Amino acid sequence: MAETRSTCCYCGVGCGVVIEHEAGRIVGVKGDAKHPANFGRLCTKGSTLHLSSAPETLIARALYPELRNDRGQARERVSWDVALDAAAERFAAIIAEHGPDAVAVYGAGQLLTEDYYVFNKLVKGLIGTNNLDTNSRLCMSSAVAGYKLSLGADAPPCSYEDIAHTGALFISGSNTAFAHPIAFRRVEDARKANPEMKLVVIDPRRTDTAEAADLHLALLPGTDIALYNAMLHVMLWEGWVDRGYIDAHTEGFDALKKAVREYTPSMAAAICGLERKAIEAAAQIFATSPATMSMYCQGLNQYSFGTHNNSALINLHLATGQIGRPGAGPFSLTGQPNAMGGREVGGLANLLSAHRDMANPQHRAEVAALWGVDEVPEKPGRSAVELFEGLQSGEVKAVWIACTNPAQSMPDQAMIHAALQKAEFVVVQEAFGHTETCAYADLLLPASTWGEKDGTVTNSERAISRVRAAVSAPGEARHDWAIVVDFARRLGIRLGKGELAARMFPYTTPEQIWNEHRESTRGRDLDITGLSYALLESAGPQQWPFPEGASQGKVRLYEDGVFPTPSGRARFVVTEHRITAESPSARYPLHLNTGRLRDQWHGMSRTGLVARLYSHEAEPLLHMHKDDMERRGLTGGDLVQVKSKRGAVVLKVMESATLRPGQTFLPMHWGGNTMGGQGVNVLLPRSFDPVSKQPELKHAAVQVARYTAGKALVAMRRSEPDADGRLQPNPLDVMDKLRRWLPHFPYASLTLSGRNSPVVVLKACAEEFPQAMLEALDRDLALDDPGQVLSYKDDRRGVTKRARVTGDTLSALRLAGETKGAEWLTEMVMQGHSVAAARPWLLAPLTQPPVAQTARGKVICNCFDVAEDDILAAFRSGESLESLQTRTRCGTNCGSCVPELKRLGQGVTH
Repeated sequence: MAETRSTCCYCGVGCGVVIEHEAGRIVGVKGDAKHPANFGRLCTKGSTLHLSSAPETLIARALYPELRNDRGQARERVSWDVALDAAAERFAAIIAEHGPDAVAVYGAGQLLTEDYYVFNKLVKGLIGTNNLDTNSRLCMSSAVAGYKLSLGADAPPCSYEDIAHTGALFISGSNTAFAHPIAFRRVEDARKANPEMKLVVIDPRRTDTAEAADLHLALLPGTDIALYNAMLHVMLWEGWVDRGYIDAHTEGFDALKKAVREYTPSMAAAICGLERKAIEAAAQIFATSPATMSMYCQGLNQYSFGTHNNSALINLHLATGQIGRPGAGPFSLTGQPNAMGGREVGGLANLLSAHRDMANPQHRAEVAALWGVDEVPEKPGRSAVELFEGLQSGEVKAVWIACTNPAQSMPDQAMIHAALQKAEFVVVQEAFGHTETCAYADLLLPASTWGEKDGTVTNSERAISRVRAAVSAPGEARHDWAIVVDFARRLGIRLGKGELAARMFPYTTPEQIWNEHRESTRGRDLDITGLSYALLESAGPQQWPFPEGASQGKVRLYEDGVFPTPSGRARFVVTEHRITAESPSARYPLHLNTGRLRDQWHGMSRTGLVARLYSHEAEPLLHMHKDDMERRGLTGGDLVQVKSKRGAVVLKVMESATLRPGQTFLPMHWGGNTMGGQGVNVLLPRSFDPVSKQPELKHAAVQVARYTAGKALVAMRRSEPDADGRLQPNPLDVMDKLRRWLPHFPYASLTLSGRNSPVVVLKACAEEFPQAMLEALDRDLALDDPGQVLSYKDDRRGVTKRARVTGDTLSALRLAGETKGAEWLTEMVMQGHSVAAARPWLLAPLTQPPVAQTARGKVICNCFDVAEDDILAAFRSGESLESLQTRTRCGTNCGSCVPELKRLGQGVTH
C-alpha cells in the first residue's frame, strides 16, 4: 500500500491528510502528523474521505462528457472534442451577437488555485468580461470586504498558533465545534494549557461551541453591530481604549467615537435581547485581556450588512490595540478549503489577481500586461445573485458552472431554478453527476476531484499547501485547469484570437500556472515569489507573504502597525445598527437561522455518499423551542410546513434547547436531492450587502404550522458487502432510483443510515399513493416478486405493506397508508436484528417491537460508532467520562463529539 500526502477538501482549516492507496484505489485516509494545521487530527468528515471514494460511489461520478442539443432530450455521451467544440461554438456565437457580458462563469472555493487562475484569465483576459464569480461570494465576501475596508487588504492577520497565545478568545457567528472542529480542538488545548484563558461566544443559539464558553451572548439575529458598538461605548467610558495605538496607527476614530456615544449598554441590550451586565462583562474581557483574538464566520458574513458586521468587530481590535501581536487580532474562518486561494488570484467579479483593485487603472494595466492583452474590463462583473438574476432576465445567455451546486446552495431557490431553466446554454463542470445543478446541464463535463488532483490550496491562516494526486481520475474525467485550457484555445480560434489564446494558455502542468500566479504577486501584500512547488514539497505548508529572499512566511501581520492603506493607517469604520433584510411580522412571526451540521458539508455531494455521516442527525429537521411548539400543538417528529415570502418546505420538527423562543434553526445542507421541493434555501432571501454583494443566507422570517394533509409512507433497502467487499445492492444506485419520486410528495426525506451495511431510507407523505407508483417503487426496492416478500393490503383503508427477508435479516420494507411500526422496523433493518421471532408481526400496526430489541439512539461518536443510549447508560451507572472514553474510545480521535459527551454527562449528573 502506498501513501500520498495531500490536504482535506472540506472546511478552510486546511488539514493535511495522508491518502492510503493501492491498485489505483483510495483505501484509507489519516491525518498528516507533520501538517501544521492539524498535526494529524481529522474531523468526522475528513476521516471518512476514503469512503466517499469507495467503488460504489462511482455511480455518483460524472465519467464522460454528455451533451444535449435540445432541452427536451436526454444528454448523450460524446467525445471531449465534440463537447468542447460545442461549448466554444455556443459561447462564441453568443459573444458575437450579444457581447462578452452575455456569458458568465460561476465557480467554487473548492477549486485549486491553479484552476481558479486559468478561469480568471479566460473570463477577464480572453473573453473580456468580469462575469466570474464563485460560491465564495456566499460565505467569505463580507470578510474580504471588511478586511479591505478596515485594514486595507484581504489579509487575515492571525495564525492558528495565536489560539495558544491568546488570553481571551471571542468566537462570533460560528459554531466552530461543528464547522471547524479541528480549529476548536486547538481552542480546547489552549484552555487546558491556560485555565485563565476566557472564551466568549456570540451566537443566537446555544451551540456546542457556546456550551463550552465562559460567557455566551445569545443575541438576537443580526444585532451584532449594536453589540460591538455598545462594547466600544463601555471601553471608552471605562478608559479601556489604547489611545497610543489609536493615535499612532489608525484614522477615523473621532467619527466612530461620536457614533457609538448613542450605543449605551442599556440601549444595545434592548436591541440585542441581552442583559446589560453581559455586554459590560464582554467589553471588559475584550479590552483588558493581555491578548484578545476573535474568530468569526457566517454568522457575521451572511447578512445584508455583513461587511459592517466585520468592521464593527475589527473596530474593537483597533481601539484596544489588540492586533499585530501574539494571540491578538481578528481572524475570519474560511468556509471552504481554497476560498482563500480564489481570493488571491482575483476569483470574484470585483477582484483582480494578487489583491489588485479592479477600479484602479494601474492595477488593471498590470494584469493586462501580465496576461498579454490590451486591457482588462473596468466594469465589475455580476456577483452570484446578480449573475442568476441576469440569467433569469435574459441579459446573461450562457453560464459555465464549475465545482459547485447553485441549484442547492443559492438563496431564493425558486429564482435560481427558473434562471437555469431560462438560460440558453448551461455548462456544468462537475465530479459528481447527481447534484441538483447537473439536471440543468446542456453540457456536462466530468472533472477530477479530491485524491485525483494536483496543485495548491491556501487555508484560513494564509498557509499554502500542496495537493497531490494519489490515484487517476475515473472514466474520462479531466482536471479542471486542463478543461479550461483546452476550451480557451478552441474559443480563441472562434473569437478570432487563436494566436492570443495559444500564448495565454500554454500550460501543460499545474506548476506552470502556479509559477505565473506567483510572479503576479511580486511586490504585492501577498508576495509569494520566494516559494516554489519544490519548497512546499520539501518544507511543507508556508504562509504568505513569502517574498523572494525570505527564509519563512509571516506568522502574523501588522506587527509594525503599518497597514496597506494609502496613509499606512488602519481605518475605523462608522457602523450603525441595521435591521435584517426581513423582520418577523404577524404573518411570519419567527426568526429562521441557518447553519451547519457536525458531520455534513455544504450540499452533501460528497458527504451525502457516506452512510455513517447521517448518524448524528439522520434527516432534515426543523429545530424549535418547546414554547413555540406547545403554542402550535406540536410534538417532536410531527410534520410542519415552514413558509417564507418566497416558498415553503415540509419536514419534521424537533424540540431544541439551543434556541430562545421565537427562533428556529435549519441546517443548510438539505436540497432537492434529499427532501421534497427545492430544499431549505428556497426560504432564504436574495437580498445582499451593497459592498460585499454577499446574500443574507443566514436569516429569514418564517411561519411554522402543523402539516396534516396526506398519508405516510416509509420505505427502505439494506445493502450487504459481498465476498469482494462490494455493497449489494449498491445503496447509491437505490438512492438514485428513489430520488425520482421526491417531486411527487409534498413531504419527502431520502437519506442513508447504518455503517458497514448501509440502509437507504425514504420517508414521504401524500394524499394518495397511486397503485402504479407503489408498483414502481416496489421494483426499485426489490419488493416486486410475490414469491420473495410478505405483503399486506387493505383497499378500504388505503393501506399496503411489503417486507423482504433475506436469510434472517429484514432487507427491504415498504409501508404505505399506515406506518405505526416504522420506528422499530427501521431499527431492525439498520441493526440487522434477527426477524425469526418477529416475523409474524412484521406488517402488524404495532408501535412497539413484539420481541425485545436494542435501540441505540443517534450515534454521538462517529469515529468509533458509540451511540447516545449506550453513553447515557454508562453515565447513569456512575461511569466517568474518562472511564467511558478509555473503554469505548469515544471522543479520543477527532474530538468532534467531546462537547456533546460532556453535555450528556452533565445532564445525567444534574
